[in-house]
Amino acid sequence: MQNRTAYSGGDSAAPEDLDTQLTVELASVVSAARRRATRDGDRQVDTAHLLHGLLEWDPAVRDTFDGGPQVARLLGYLVQRSIGYGLRWHGTVEDSGAVPLVAEGGVPGWSPAAAAAMDGALDRAHARYDHRAGCLDLLAALVDDPESRAVEVLRRASVDIALLAARLDADPSGQE
Repeated sequence: MQNRTAYSGGDSAAPEDLDTQLTVELASVVSAARRRATRDGDRQVDTAHLLHGLLEWDPAVRDTFDGGPQVARLLGYLVQRSIGYGLRWHGTVEDSGAVPLVAEGGVPGWSPAAAAAMDGALDRAHARYDHRAGCLDLLAALVDDPESRAVEVLRRASVDIALLAARLDADPSGQE
């Protein structure tokens, strides 16, 4: 893909340029995920941090799920995780193994799976000739990694991953 290196640490763009490639809403999600990872004492932003931000910040993301109770279950798992209960990932590095390492050493402050998801969101936007990735682009990219923490949370909340992926594929706009 033409901009694969735009985020993954390649030569074409610095990670600071990421915000210029995101919608305002997705930039807010990324900022919230960074704050959450820092506050929680996690070494890296992971896919669960990104999912948590998407659910909190974007109504279009929440609308892709099967109503309020499912969103509430998802947020419940994510909040439990952030306060140290439930899913036990605190302080560990996410490497689902489903995606290759992005680059030697990866993207500082990001798990390999989270960096790959961001690249996937950018690829999805570029495939429709959009210069900015949106929240739905990132959600679609998160769902594409069946071994990620985000997908584990989705499964535990009884989300039908295949149905969610189909909904996201039916609306490739990525727009909020």
